[in-house]
Amino acid sequence: MTLLESLLKKIRKYRLAWQAETDLHGRLKNIAHLLTGNFASAFIGLAGFALTARALGPADYGLLALSFAYTRGIERFVSFRSWQPLIKYGARAQQAGETDDLKALFKFGLMIDLATALVGWGLAVLIVLVAGPLFGISEQMSRFVLIYCAVLPFQVTGMPTAVMRLYGRFTILAYGQVAASLLRALLCLAGVYLGWGLFEFMLLWMASQIGSSLNRMFWAIRELYKQGLHDVMWAPLRDIRDRFPGFWSFSLSSNLALIIQACAFEFDTLLVGYLADPGSAGLYHIAKRVAKIAQQAGEQVQAVLYPDLSRVWATEGISEFRKTVRQTTLLLFAFGVCGLIVANLTIEWVLRVTAGAGFEAAAPLVEVQFLAVVVFLCGRTLYSALLAMGNEKTLLKSAVSGGLLFCGTATLLIPAIGAVGASVAHILMSTLWFVQMSLAYRRGLATKL
Repeated sequence: MTLLESLLKKIRKYRLAWQAETDLHGRLKNIAHLLTGNFASAFIGLAGFALTARALGPADYGLLALSFAYTRGIERFVSFRSWQPLIKYGARAQQAGETDDLKALFKFGLMIDLATALVGWGLAVLIVLVAGPLFGISEQMSRFVLIYCAVLPFQVTGMPTAVMRLYGRFTILAYGQVAASLLRALLCLAGVYLGWGLFEFMLLWMASQIGSSLNRMFWAIRELYKQGLHDVMWAPLRDIRDRFPGFWSFSLSSNLALIIQACAFEFDTLLVGYLADPGSAGLYHIAKRVAKIAQQAGEQVQAVLYPDLSRVWATEGISEFRKTVRQTTLLLFAFGVCGLIVANLTIEWVLRVTAGAGFEAAAPLVEVQFLAVVVFLCGRTLYSALLAMGNEKTLLKSAVSGGLLFCGTATLLIPAIGAVGASVAHILMSTLWFVQMSLAYRRGLATKL
C-alpha cells in the first residue's frame, strides 16, 4: 500500500467516524426534543386527568376512563399504522429522489388511514349495541361510550406521522403536543372551577382528541408543500404494488403485531373493569397514565430511530447498526431504572397532591407497572431494529405468544389479587417479548456477518 493510499484510508476512516458521531448527536438531539416535549405533555396531561378525577370522583372517573380506553383500544385495534410501511419505503424513495413515488405512497397511506378510521367507528358502535346487552353493560355506560365513539372518524394519524418523522420535523411533533395538553389542562381547571359533571368533561376530552388529530394533519400537509410535494391526492395508484414490492406483506405482519400489543395495552383497563369494578379500573387507569410518562420514552426513541435504522440497514452498515442499537438500548434501560426509583420514592405524594386522597390506593399499581415499563423500554430498540431488518414475521410471532400469556395471566390474577394482576401480566408479557426479539435480532445479524 502506497503512502497516498494509506493516507486516503485514514482520512476515510476518520470521516466515517466523524459522520457516525454527527449522526449520533443529531439523533440524540431529536430524541431530546421528543422526550422533553413528551414529558412536558405527559405531566401536563396527568394534571388534566388529575383535575378530571378530582372533579368527578372515582366512580364517575371510572366511567370516563372506560369510555376513553374502549375507543382508544378500538382505534389501535383497527388502525393500519401506515407510518411503518410509509417510512420504510418512503426512506428509499427519498434517498433516490423519486418524487412521484413519494406522492403515491403518501396518498395511499392517507386513503388507508381514512378507511380504517371509518371502519373503527362502525365497529366500535356495533360492538356496543350488540355486546352491551349480552355482557350486562349498563345503559348509562353504553350511552356514554357511544357518544365518545364520535372521536374515531377523526383519528387519521398514520400518514401525518410518517411525513413528520421522515422529514425530521421532531420539534413540531414534540412541542405541538405540549401546547395541546396545556390547553386541555386549562380547560379541565376551568371545568373544576365551574363545577362541570361527567358529560361536560367527556365532551372536553373528545374535543381534545379530535383537535389533536386535525392539528397533526395540518402540519403534515404544510410539510408536504414545503418539500415540493404538491397535488399528492392526484398521484396515480394503479401500479402501487409493483412500485413497492412487499408493501402488503410487511404492512399486514407489522400491523397485526401492533394490534395484538394494543389489545394488551388498551383493553387491560376494560378487563380490570369487567373482572373487578369501575372503581378499580379508574385506579388502574391513573396508574397507567403515570407509568406511561416513562413508557413514552420508548415510543419517542423509536420515532427517531426507525427511519435512521432503515437507511443504515439498506446500506449494510452493520457495525453502525449494532452500535446504534446497543447505545439506545442501554440509554432506555438506564432511563427506565431511574424512573422506577423516582416512582417508588414519590408516587404516594404525587397522587395525593394531584388526584386526591381517594387515589392513593393506586400507588402500588404504579410501582408494579413501572417494572413492566423498564422491560418494555429495553425492547423498543429491538422492535425498531427488527422492523428495519424486515423481520416483521418474528415480531408477529412474539406478539401472539406474549398476548396469549397476558390474557391468560390477567384473567387468572385480576379476580384473585385485583388490578395489580394486570400489571403483573404486563411484566411477564414484556419479558417474553424482549427474550424473543433478542434471539431474532442476534440471528438476523449473524446472517449479515
